[in-house]
Amino acid sequence: MSGIDMAIMVAYCVGIVALGCWAGLRHRRASTSQGYFMAGRELRWPSIGLALFATNISCFHLVSLAQAGYDTGLLMGNFEWMAAYTLILLGLFFAPFYIRSRVATLPDFLEKRYGRECRDWLAVISMIAAVIFHISFPLSTGWVVLHGIIGIEKWTCIVLMCVLTAIYTVVGGLAAVVMTETLQAIVLLVGAVLITFFAYEKVGGWDSMLQTLHDTGKLGQLSMLRSPSVEKVLPWYAVFLGYPVIGIWYWCTDQTIVQRVLGARDENNARTGALFCGLIKVLPVFIFVLPGLMFYAIIQKGALHGVTVGNTKEVYGVMIRTLLPTGVLGIMAASLMAALMGNLASAANSISTLFSYDLLKRFRPDTSDRMLVLSGRIASFCAFVVGIALVPALDRYESVFAGAQDIISHIAPPITTVFLVGIFWPRASSASARWTMWLGSAAGALIFSLKTLHTGWPEMFSWVPAFFLDTPFMMMAFYLFLFCLALQVTFTLKWPKQPHEDPEHLYWKHPLDALRTPGWPGLASYKFLSAVLFVAMTALYIVFR
Repeated sequence: MSGIDMAIMVAYCVGIVALGCWAGLRHRRASTSQGYFMAGRELRWPSIGLALFATNISCFHLVSLAQAGYDTGLLMGNFEWMAAYTLILLGLFFAPFYIRSRVATLPDFLEKRYGRECRDWLAVISMIAAVIFHISFPLSTGWVVLHGIIGIEKWTCIVLMCVLTAIYTVVGGLAAVVMTETLQAIVLLVGAVLITFFAYEKVGGWDSMLQTLHDTGKLGQLSMLRSPSVEKVLPWYAVFLGYPVIGIWYWCTDQTIVQRVLGARDENNARTGALFCGLIKVLPVFIFVLPGLMFYAIIQKGALHGVTVGNTKEVYGVMIRTLLPTGVLGIMAASLMAALMGNLASAANSISTLFSYDLLKRFRPDTSDRMLVLSGRIASFCAFVVGIALVPALDRYESVFAGAQDIISHIAPPITTVFLVGIFWPRASSASARWTMWLGSAAGALIFSLKTLHTGWPEMFSWVPAFFLDTPFMMMAFYLFLFCLALQVTFTLKWPKQPHEDPEHLYWKHPLDALRTPGWPGLASYKFLSAVLFVAMTALYIVFR
């Protein structure tokens, strides 16, 4: 890297840490648990939307989606566009309950709806998921591209990013996380747009790319929805059946994501923030996935003499090194660091909140605010340590994005089930939710373990049924969801809800009740914004079907 590029990177790192510390310590709100974990419940919709987007998009997404675009075209973009539909559900149906119940965590909400056992189980699962998906996976991919840009050694890069992020996250809490994420989302988008522009210029424009894809027999890579005869792992029906299961878990019930909504100043800001994020989710297909496909066309055309791609995990790093000029390279490196640090910060803050509110206060209800904040900071530090330790185990996935979705598909179904049934079916009982979560999680863990063991020792585990081995992960998520749904309905009929288990303010007596809540007037109405987002996403799917 040139001196200019390095100066930009260093300035960014120093600036973002300083900004995070200042935001968290401002007015000394971080000295109370409400200020530290919930940002004083003062977040407005722009910050919520940008923070949701920045929390979701990390170095992991930048690297893995570019790899997916290079390997399979726009197919993995379904995970981005389908998220918009899920964010509509968050804004319309889930956010109102979260704001009205004034909970600090989603396990806390689950306790109010069902019971203490559900809260404990979700807290543990959420902490494990946050470490895996928001710390370990981003670190396992982020270091690859940063190493390719600046030559920094793997473990030095990983530890450095964790230390820088931990400084302002541990000091400032959610206020620091949201403010830095808002800035990081802007930097990330600028960097991604820049590399998309240079890739577009290098490939010779849209028509030139189409011609190259046609000549190489890859024109179908521009299709988002593919028939099972063409795409075995992610056919069109798997997208529509399987994604809602993992999408609702991720966007509507995952603490790391939804904590930004919990910090909203009111219901309208929470709803509009979620819908704003849904609108931004249109962009990743065009600025994260499509550049990977463009680079495939560039390589096939031979437009970069002598440049080849060995391991496709390195595609994004190769794009940055070969396409960007001096100065712009530093901005792109800063955007990658923004994505990685934002993801780590979000995970650390949510883990600290879960540990303090859902575990520590369970056994020590009289814990002071000061001790809650201190314990949260210690939990954040421990989460970074565990996340770093898991990196070698996740390096084995050839496609990191598909690997992450595979794990999620076995974790999400029972959680999605109990939340959906809980807010839409008044009769759902505490006992049914408890046993559905336990048995559903056990089934998902068993199936995933059998698949993993069969991959490592095929002869020893040749007895594993082919259904577990051959079913695509998205369809497995759907089948597990049906299994969990059957469990909860059956258990509710067996163990009906008791009179004291009737929190009427935590479920919809009728689904349309969600649309009867007054919102902001005119074009700012959540109903109007939801309709616009739904129509826009449907139109995009028609164009790229």
